[in-house]
Amino acid sequence: MGSLFRSDPMCLAQLFLQAGSAYDCVSELGEMGLAEFRDLNPHVSAFQKRFVGEVKKCEELERILGYLVLEIKKSDIPVPEGNMLPAAPLPKHVLEIQEQLQKLESELREVNKNKEKLQKNLQELTEYTHMLRVTRDFVQKSSESETSSQAIYEEFPALEKDSLMDYTCMQRLGAKLGFVSGLVHCTKLESFQKMLWRVCKGYTIFTYKELDVFLYDPETEEPTKWFVFLISYWGEQIGQKVKKICDCYHCHVYPYPNSSEERQEIISGLNTRIQDLQAVISQTEEYLKQVLYKASESIFKWVIQVKKMKAVYHVLNLCSFDVTNKCLIAEVWCPVADLQTLRHALEEGSRKSGASIPSFINRIPTNDTPPTLVRTNKFTSGFQNIVDAYGVGTYGEVNPAPYTIITFPFLFAVMFGDFGHGFLMALFAFFLILYENKFQRTQDEIMKTFFEGRYIILLMGIFSVYTGLIYNDCFSKSVNIFGYSWNPSVMYNITPRKDFISNRYLTLDPNVPGVFLGVYPFGIDPIWNLAANRLTFLNSFKMKMSVIVGVTHMTFGVVLSLFNYMHFKKKFCVYLVFIPELIFMMCIFGYLVFMIIFKWLAFSAENSKDAPSILLHFINMFMFTGAGSDGKNRNQDLYPGQTGFQIFLVVIVFLCVPVMLFGKPLYLYWQHHGGQTFGIYNRKGYALVRRGSEEELSLLRSHDLEEGEDHTGREVQRDREKEEFDMAEVFMHQAIHTIEYCLGCVSNTASYLRLWALSLAHAQLSEVLWTMVLRMGLRMPNSIIGAFLLVLATAAFIALTIFILLVMEGLSAFLHAIRLHWVEFQNKFYSGAGYKFTPFSFKHMSLHLEKEYFP
Repeated sequence: MGSLFRSDPMCLAQLFLQAGSAYDCVSELGEMGLAEFRDLNPHVSAFQKRFVGEVKKCEELERILGYLVLEIKKSDIPVPEGNMLPAAPLPKHVLEIQEQLQKLESELREVNKNKEKLQKNLQELTEYTHMLRVTRDFVQKSSESETSSQAIYEEFPALEKDSLMDYTCMQRLGAKLGFVSGLVHCTKLESFQKMLWRVCKGYTIFTYKELDVFLYDPETEEPTKWFVFLISYWGEQIGQKVKKICDCYHCHVYPYPNSSEERQEIISGLNTRIQDLQAVISQTEEYLKQVLYKASESIFKWVIQVKKMKAVYHVLNLCSFDVTNKCLIAEVWCPVADLQTLRHALEEGSRKSGASIPSFINRIPTNDTPPTLVRTNKFTSGFQNIVDAYGVGTYGEVNPAPYTIITFPFLFAVMFGDFGHGFLMALFAFFLILYENKFQRTQDEIMKTFFEGRYIILLMGIFSVYTGLIYNDCFSKSVNIFGYSWNPSVMYNITPRKDFISNRYLTLDPNVPGVFLGVYPFGIDPIWNLAANRLTFLNSFKMKMSVIVGVTHMTFGVVLSLFNYMHFKKKFCVYLVFIPELIFMMCIFGYLVFMIIFKWLAFSAENSKDAPSILLHFINMFMFTGAGSDGKNRNQDLYPGQTGFQIFLVVIVFLCVPVMLFGKPLYLYWQHHGGQTFGIYNRKGYALVRRGSEEELSLLRSHDLEEGEDHTGREVQRDREKEEFDMAEVFMHQAIHTIEYCLGCVSNTASYLRLWALSLAHAQLSEVLWTMVLRMGLRMPNSIIGAFLLVLATAAFIALTIFILLVMEGLSAFLHAIRLHWVEFQNKFYSGAGYKFTPFSFKHMSLHLEKEYFP
């Protein structure tokens, strides 16, 4: 948690790994997830690296494992997962795993091949049986008997007379009658029939019938409808054409029996063979399941081990060999706090491999910017993700996440303030936290998003309950907790009767004794829910509150920039950037907040009619005019000497602008051209190294190597070459920053008015939902129909409250709160130009494998 406010100190180190223990050392580092490896062979092709053979072997094992997992899933066999993930296998055990996997693959493929052949034979025998059963009704006489034209005509009444005459002529010429029978797919039947007629010119009789059962289609691998057909023809030439057409349409053709006795004999034999095949297939499937059950016991361990082994060899390919080819050299980024743990990991790897010479680590100085590491837990990770979505923090700069934990749900609650809605939201988040073990493995993307942000939702709900109590808003209704602070009966007694007749409203005058009883203890007095000017009062309150919250939030962001300047040893930015920016903010918008609070304190109900307009005072401030400069005191001063003080503030503001614009460029120019105590700066003005003697540079390096103090943030320049100083570029960069800051202060302050706008929209939408839905249900007559309509209105109110007010309005407030943090708050101090520390770790890889292979 100590690194939450700023990224962990990082260092660049060299690992010297003995060739015999390199695999075990890298495996230990992967288990701990401490180091991010750098590629020392960026220009070497992947096919030319040292361990490419081992990587290919791992890919072959992955292919076999993928095949095994697929077969296990097909058989619906559960895969037992161990509580502890297995470590990467030792090199001497890899060959054993490879032999086991190859043996399993060959055995499974052989069994599946035999099973497919048996199933194909069974399919053919089943189709043949159905074909014989159906075609028995087509032709009653066999082809051995003579077929007269009258018999053909009676059997096939749809046959045309010309075709019948042609068949009669073929019979007289002594042509032999032939039959082709089989099955055709339902989608090909119509075109198959047309093709037969066109090619054979009507010299065939085509009879068909749909099967009453679904049969397996080998092309689509799904059960589908088939048609049994019988084609009668005369002549060998016609028969050859018919057979070719059947082949073209992928018909399943089977021999047609010549007699009923032969048909019965074939059917009896087929039934016997089908029973035998079913028994053999059942035994084959049972044996296949036994093999798969045996494989499923170790498949999870094998997948993890092979993936870890492949990852280790990928990391070893990033290393380079020394001149003796006996030692691998790796460069890693590592947190300074974990250096000792890293040394222990190397020692453990050397011990496991039995190496005589242990591997060791050596820190090296560098000019490169280190990666950013912010340690989080399940509570802070959600808020850190919000910050990282804007940009990963630059190494060493202030992390906005710990402040976002408070400010983000608070700004959300200001826009979403409703006691009832906030309670429902907090209850939903508490449910996710209570059953987090159940939701942790969910595959639903929406529920997964809610689960990962469960603590954010919890705080948003709790803060919404708080702001809802301040607004005194619960499902658009006020709650009378402490009683009213107003007594309308006093005004009723002193108001003339005729005023009640001519006016619908009763005005409560706080100056009348006994009408106003004192300040309401907490939040808004519930009597305002009955007032006709309720919206006017709440708009004024929420608008001023938004300005106060916004200016406070932005000022806090400017103050955080001070810690960045002090951390990066840029004290000149404190005087030339931070102080002018803070004065600019305070003299304009800080003074606006002062006037709002001063007016609240200085004017009470007795003299509220004489209270001046803050907006006019703010306009007069930049016009250098006083309240009574026109001779008419229509907008009196808030305090004596206000006009002169406001002129002084505006002059200070105008003087801060040239300091912000020219101060930093001129200071850097002076340092580069003869300053006495200065450093070397890059083009953006960041210090590289203090200019000093050779002894000073040597001390810096030795202190970095021996004591372990992090100096990479200073970007120690080993060659000590000065970068070229470009005054125009530095000035342009500062000019853009100054203009953006000055204009941004105005636009950002106006942007915080969204707090008022969304709060008003949420309250009005909630009131409309209550008025148009639930209140209408409550006004239904006391009857069965009225009760039924009340139930419908209540259900509609609950559904609309959840989907519109909680989900849609909550998402809208969530996005606006993100914008206020990214644009209005973080741009005051947070650059977000870094890159995340991604250590070589098996943890994230194992979680990915569980989702990929075993969801």
